Amino acid sequence: MSQTTLTRADIELLAPAGDWDCMRAAVANGADAIFFGVEKFNARARANNFQMDELPEIMAFLHSYGVKGFLTFNILVFEDELPEAKVLIDACIDAGVDAVIVQDLGLVKMIRDISPDFPIHGSTQMTITSPEAVEFTKPWSMERVVLGRENNLKQIKMIGDQAKLPMEVFVHGALCVSYSGQCLTSEMWGGRSANRGECAQACRLPYDLMVDGEQKPMGDVAYLLSPKDLAAIDIVPELIEAGVTSFKIEGRLKSPEYVANVVSKYRKAIDQYFAGDRTGPSKEEVRELQQSFSRGFTHGFLDGTNNKKLVEGTFPKSRGVYLGRVEQILRDGVVCKIEAPLKRGDGIVFDAGDPTKKEEGGRVYDVRRKGVKLEGEAEEGWIIDIVPGRNDVNLQKVHVGDRIWKTSDPALDRRLRQTYETEKPYKVFPVHVKVEGRVGEPLRTWWTDVQKGVTVQVESELLLEEAKKRPMDATLLEEQLGRLGGTLFQLEQLDVNLEGDVIVPMRELNALRRNAVEQLEGERPKPPVYVKRTVEVYADAKSRGGHAADGGGLTKSRGGQAADSSGSAKSELTVLCRTLEQVQAAVTTEVGMIYADFEFIKQFPAAVEAARNAGKQIALVTPRIHMPNENGYHRNILKLQPDAVLVRNTGALYFYMRARAEYEAFRSGVAGAAGEGDTVLAGTATGPSNLSTGSLAETFKSMKEFPRLIGDFSLNIANHKAADLFIDAGCDLVTPSYDLNIQQMMDLLERADTSKLEVVIHQHLPMFHTEHCVYCTFMSEGTNYTNCGRPCEDHRVSLQDRIGMSHPVRVDEGCRNTVYNAIEQSGAEYIQNFLELGVSSYRVEFLEETAEQVHEVIDLYDRALHGEISGTKVWKTLKATNQLGVTRGQLVK
Repeated sequence: MSQTTLTRADIELLAPAGDWDCMRAAVANGADAIFFGVEKFNARARANNFQMDELPEIMAFLHSYGVKGFLTFNILVFEDELPEAKVLIDACIDAGVDAVIVQDLGLVKMIRDISPDFPIHGSTQMTITSPEAVEFTKPWSMERVVLGRENNLKQIKMIGDQAKLPMEVFVHGALCVSYSGQCLTSEMWGGRSANRGECAQACRLPYDLMVDGEQKPMGDVAYLLSPKDLAAIDIVPELIEAGVTSFKIEGRLKSPEYVANVVSKYRKAIDQYFAGDRTGPSKEEVRELQQSFSRGFTHGFLDGTNNKKLVEGTFPKSRGVYLGRVEQILRDGVVCKIEAPLKRGDGIVFDAGDPTKKEEGGRVYDVRRKGVKLEGEAEEGWIIDIVPGRNDVNLQKVHVGDRIWKTSDPALDRRLRQTYETEKPYKVFPVHVKVEGRVGEPLRTWWTDVQKGVTVQVESELLLEEAKKRPMDATLLEEQLGRLGGTLFQLEQLDVNLEGDVIVPMRELNALRRNAVEQLEGERPKPPVYVKRTVEVYADAKSRGGHAADGGGLTKSRGGQAADSSGSAKSELTVLCRTLEQVQAAVTTEVGMIYADFEFIKQFPAAVEAARNAGKQIALVTPRIHMPNENGYHRNILKLQPDAVLVRNTGALYFYMRARAEYEAFRSGVAGAAGEGDTVLAGTATGPSNLSTGSLAETFKSMKEFPRLIGDFSLNIANHKAADLFIDAGCDLVTPSYDLNIQQMMDLLERADTSKLEVVIHQHLPMFHTEHCVYCTFMSEGTNYTNCGRPCEDHRVSLQDRIGMSHPVRVDEGCRNTVYNAIEQSGAEYIQNFLELGVSSYRVEFLEETAEQVHEVIDLYDRALHGEISGTKVWKTLKATNQLGVTRGQLVK
């Protein structure tokens, strides 16, 4: 939506609620909509959350105030959870939930089967960062998308202008260092998946920076992956003008005071913009935001990538407001020139530069200026004595130069609580009243709730009589009918049309008013009505042929290998290589196909040539992320004419879907030159698009067939419905999510078309995938790829954790970083299970292995697939030969 058409009514302030107090705080302070979770199906498993049976009460409360309620369903849904997920969706529809925020595209598919019009919002966990990714979602009629936090203002505007779908953007709160939906660290290290709402915040831990195997001295910088907090309060105008229609505040784990504080500040900022006021927030308002929660504020990526401003690295937790440094230590306190107001009762902490150790802190007992105790607040710029509570702080552990932070402000918290801890209504709404009457008839009134557009008619029980002394007039009626205190309404306009001098008892007017209010209040919570169908969750999975679980005609060949009735082997081993040396080693083996996943696209031609010379099939791999104006990368892939493309995101998948449709039209002579941008796509695409793949006519002329499209793990396929969706969209093979343990994997394979699945059985798990570049931040004077000097081309970096494991950090063509787990993961012990279920394609992924190691690993898995050795033998051999051992990873969580 362009900035010229946006009005105040178009902008939504969206607030978090982890419990009832937070929900009340949000409504009381001006939120237009609330997002909340129930029980287990949301990305904040640690929040109190609500119960499913509370949905009608929640929605009635919100709708009574004209506030929308969105339920967060933003996790992956495992196969055995689909029936339970359906129950929750049914409950949402019945309760009138205004939308569900969804990550899992399989769930999206199921919701659309249940209801064609129930609103769906695409979660930021979908990793939607380009117009093409938005286009991919359109066949399922999503109402809006929540963009990735990594999009900048220019990209946001471009996405809105091209994709023409309402955009929701995070404006305040904690930042994930990893792309949402692409973090597997908690999954790898603790079986607590971020894609399941169980993030263990591994990004907030300290790491040592290892450069070419040596530890780089970093001083007090240890939190290399811990970003500051997002605060876009001062760029609200720019966000509105970029086309953002929903301003989202993070914080379902935060306190109601935090919600009240942040919502009220953004409410004021948005309202100021539409009132023509561009003064922005005051210094005190920013301090109050910091006081509620702050690791230091940043615009994140909204201004563009600036790695230096994103991560400071000296502390991982909320600090509050910076006061200053200790200048002198007294017998009972410290001297400090303060940079923010301070008073008795405030909380403080002394920061000596090592957050891993216990820090001294407590309440301020006294504040002195020039030896005189202050009754009120010490002001910014004063030199004062800060006297902490006698038993709170050990001053012997405080040093000159320590930073002092104001960690709490009880007076601010009291003021914030007063906004929602009240018996009065949080909002009042204007009503227009029309009154008519004449002698011998009832007094007739029409009450219109202006905001809802609802009118109720109420008549007096008694008939109007001729007034002998003081007839009713507009003034009296305004006084009596306007007594709406304590209700949701406020009389804004009164139209009176009385014939003659008439009167009715005052008690009758009071009863009429109460009756009208009761009717209007009854209209406010009425939920929207959606179409709902009866759906059998597994109806689309019952009649699958082609895998052993359903007796689909498969027989067994060597060592249990799946085969068709003619006995020809169906299983194939593929390998993913990240160096040319690995490719050159792999082409000499019996693998079916080689994936080239290189850091820089300029390395691809050599890999293609090596595979072609050896007669091997070659697939090229896309980056994990697709940003606006990055289609040139994919055009270059097509120009190399690989046998397949391993696609890692929906934006790139949409590009290749369009390209394939244009290729088919080009070859058939239907559409003339390819790349005109008006081709109707096959598969999921539903109509013309203003997005073009660019001219590929010259490529198409020499292309014998279009590359196969293989969907990778990062598409987050966790159930058969998601697998079907991507296959129907045009993927020839898809890879299950790495979030699945062995039982969840088996559940998926039993209901999916296993002939279209490729299972990764060996890899270094990619844990973080992030726009934040460790190389640039800590090995360069630059701020981003334009001025960093490209240290990634000359050095290898890894992050060493607290137990001494060094996790490799690799870059991609877009200068994004992936942090890989130090220890290899193997699913060798489950190969037999996969074979019995008809899985035909198995992938081994390499990271830093030598050519010799490539040969050894491929040989082990090839022999296992042919039944010559057991999976257990593979496991034991890998464990014996690998210096760091091997793990089963999330498969056994």
